[in-house]
Amino acid sequence: MLVLITYDVNTQDAKGRKRLRRVAKLCMNYGIRVQNSVFECVLDAAKCRELKHQLSEEIDKDKDSLRFYYLGDKYKTKIEHVGAKETIRVEEPLVF
Repeated sequence: MLVLITYDVNTQDAKGRKRLRRVAKLCMNYGIRVQNSVFECVLDAAKCRELKHQLSEEIDKDKDSLRFYYLGDKYKTKIEHVGAKETIRVEEPLVF
């Protein structure tokens, strides 16, 4: 299933900037960054729970927030892109 993960981490202090880097790194391990704090991740249920748990452990729940949007397996008709960034097919392997 496609899961859209967004986050807002308070970076007013050094601890917040460190949390932001750790959250971004975790998300990069599971998906593709489509905007600064937005990742598209193709995950099965177990990987989704694992990532959600890891991210929940990283943030400060009094200062930061996470959002998970579950788009399911038939997400291709639910996504529309307009603008400069090239669309990446998250389910296909990346070739460098």
